[in-house]
Amino acid sequence: MSKISTPRELHGKRLIGYNLGFFGILLTDILRGVFIFQFYVYTINLNSILVSIGMAIRLIVAAIFYIVFGVITDNKKPGKLGKRRPFLLYGLPIYFLTNILIWIPPWKCPENISMYWPTAIYMWLILIINAISGTSILSAYSAMLPEQSQTHQNREKVASVNVVFSIIASLFALMLPLFIQSILDDPENVKWWQPSGKVILFYIPIVGSTFAIVGLFFIILTFFSVDESFHKIVHDADTKKLSLWAAFQQMVVPAKDKKYRKFILVGFFTMLSGQILGILVIPFLTYSLGFRGTDYFIYIIISFSCKFGWYFVWKRVQKKYSIIKSYSMCIATSAIASILEIFFLIQIYSFELKIVLFIVTIGTVLGAMYGFALFTGPLGSALVYEAAIKKGDDNLDRAVSEISGAYFGLSSFLMSTAGAIGSIMIGFILMGSNNENPLIITITLASTSIFYLFALFFLRQIDIDVKITENKEIRTEI
Repeated sequence: MSKISTPRELHGKRLIGYNLGFFGILLTDILRGVFIFQFYVYTINLNSILVSIGMAIRLIVAAIFYIVFGVITDNKKPGKLGKRRPFLLYGLPIYFLTNILIWIPPWKCPENISMYWPTAIYMWLILIINAISGTSILSAYSAMLPEQSQTHQNREKVASVNVVFSIIASLFALMLPLFIQSILDDPENVKWWQPSGKVILFYIPIVGSTFAIVGLFFIILTFFSVDESFHKIVHDADTKKLSLWAAFQQMVVPAKDKKYRKFILVGFFTMLSGQILGILVIPFLTYSLGFRGTDYFIYIIISFSCKFGWYFVWKRVQKKYSIIKSYSMCIATSAIASILEIFFLIQIYSFELKIVLFIVTIGTVLGAMYGFALFTGPLGSALVYEAAIKKGDDNLDRAVSEISGAYFGLSSFLMSTAGAIGSIMIGFILMGSNNENPLIITITLASTSIFYLFALFFLRQIDIDVKITENKEIRTEI
């Protein structure tokens, strides 16, 4: 028997509590994503290829375990603590520890030996362990959204709060490392044996440890904020358990969904562009724009202002147009702004003019990148609901719960793969003296416009069912 029940939504303390977990994860992830290449290549003196391989390995491992944990949580029998909620804690101690250890390598590369395997292997192992423990948390967190927030309007609200927290997290994750960069006497010579390098070796582990502690606190707070008591009502007592091979086989379901395939390809290409920008932004500031000392605070101000400024623009666009059209406009803006970065190849003597061009180009891209989250969560959840409805199960709640982890797991898999590809690409491009070559750095940044155009192409082919975005009632079996 089934009845019509009021859909679950996140509001007030539960809304804030749910998003704070992602804020905690982002603090450590943005710091690692933006600064790990800079730290290991320019300070520890590890070869850029070895660093890129380590970053790629982490993302590939994360991609695989997103699938594993996604399907495991789908098929877990709900217990006293819930269904997905316990996974927020299972890997948390190891995730916390590795977020600190990555910034404290016991071996530094000798001055004339950048292909130094003890340092490389240490970095790789820490990143692999961090990936496995981190995905156990993030995959459960992502798969919760369609269950915790069952209306499209509320998921847009969740996404809005999520974007605000993401911007704040990016501000802190960039501000402290760039503050350290600003106090260096010689920011272009920061090897560990040089005076400026010793400053980085002292402060960066402190920053990394602080972020790890804050992240730990917020993830625990999310655990206590999330309510999964509804699983006791909407799920059968006996839950099927899948083998590891069966877990991978279950990923075929979202892979066969034509609309969802296009959706994850959009994420793949936007993630590829974002990964390239994330790695190159500090080298770009140092070697292309010639930032020194307090100049780095200009980037913090521009980054914060553009992200929040464009956030309000995309919020207005989101209210006025459909989700596909709004998202398309956001990606198209990124593509246009990225190609304009080619103007940095022109010799510009005015520092002020460089800053204006920086705001128009990279500032706009940053604003659009952080605007993506306004659309990806609601759109992905809507596609999950559409797939669940097609199953024909009278219990829509149960149908969503059975496929949510697989769908979001596949999405995370492809996005992690994109990040791995982007890391390897940058590693090869910035080999040797190229890592200080402003021409190479600028052209690489401008080339990301191609990937945004691919993302736009696939997005425009998605036709979302309007009824899904206006769902008011949920069928629940009793």
